[in-house]
Amino acid sequence: METFYVVPEEQHNALVAAAYKKRGYSSQEAAAGARFCAEASRHGIRTHNALKALHLDHFLGSAAGGCVPKAKLEKIKTPFRASQVWNANRKLGQATGYAAIEQAIKLADKYGVGMVSVDNAFHYLWGGGYVMDAAKRGYIAYTNCTAALAEVVPFGGKFPTLGTNPHSWGFPTTDAIGYPIVIDWATSVVAMGRVQQLLREGKQLPPNAAVDENGAPTTDPARAKYLIPFGAHKGYGLALMNEIIGAFIGGSVPTLRNRWDKITEGEKGTCAFFFQVWKPEAMSAGAFAKGRNQAQNVKAVIADILGHGNEGCMLPGQLEAQAAARCAKNGGLLFSEAEINAFNEIAAEARKARWKLNDFKVAE
Repeated sequence: METFYVVPEEQHNALVAAAYKKRGYSSQEAAAGARFCAEASRHGIRTHNALKALHLDHFLGSAAGGCVPKAKLEKIKTPFRASQVWNANRKLGQATGYAAIEQAIKLADKYGVGMVSVDNAFHYLWGGGYVMDAAKRGYIAYTNCTAALAEVVPFGGKFPTLGTNPHSWGFPTTDAIGYPIVIDWATSVVAMGRVQQLLREGKQLPPNAAVDENGAPTTDPARAKYLIPFGAHKGYGLALMNEIIGAFIGGSVPTLRNRWDKITEGEKGTCAFFFQVWKPEAMSAGAFAKGRNQAQNVKAVIADILGHGNEGCMLPGQLEAQAAARCAKNGGLLFSEAEINAFNEIAAEARKARWKLNDFKVAE
């Protein structure tokens, strides 16, 4: 069983924020980045924690021109009151994502439903974090984005022309089951962040998740070059959905996205985001069986799904809730020894004190 060490959240956030500031981001952007990374770690999303976020920023973001520190969000005029369209001007993805979900919530409070579309964005990482936050506050929320790079081969194809293109849904079910249901997935068998995590941990990929540079299937994360959609044509269709939505917003050609050395004059290389939030009461027909109200009806439906011998089945969001409870019990965020070592590379870059393994207690 893998050993995890308890890192105080304040210590984690201070280091992550310092790393973002060292790269030129404002205090507000750095705080948003650190907050997001802490939430990912708290909920066990090891593929999209600070190590992934800062690696992505270095690989495709502030060091490559894909993300612009201290960029300003620009609201584009539209005649539609319940929706907004923004030009992110390559602002830090997490800061943009938090602002977009908050605006969608404000629109939902006023109109029952709110929609925010974002063009010229930099990747916002774990979409589940944004919809989970909204669901905890009583809203139904959805987001998708075009991934940072085209790394996924279409069903029946041989060249990567799709991103991992995640879909994320959040449902306010805390009263019914104790936590929000969060359905969050990449449309590839695994995300590239998982490949990087497994490489860091010295573990293998599952079969039929990736191919090497020659298109041959591989389970070796060091040889994994491109990814495969989950569920064959079904995952392909869902990945395609993100690209089409992004295209309606203004998103770039997938194979040029974030490949700045290949972009010709007039072409784009940025991501697109889509957020939608609505209030549950805005969709209620009111005719619930046996006089139940909406909340009681949701609870009854979930209970029926998990009944009939299905009591041991897992609901989406359950693992994240369990991870958060474990962090709360241990009083901090949990990281492996390999992750602690990786954080020390960030500390060196930010010119901050290294983390010493012996300073952290072992998680229960």
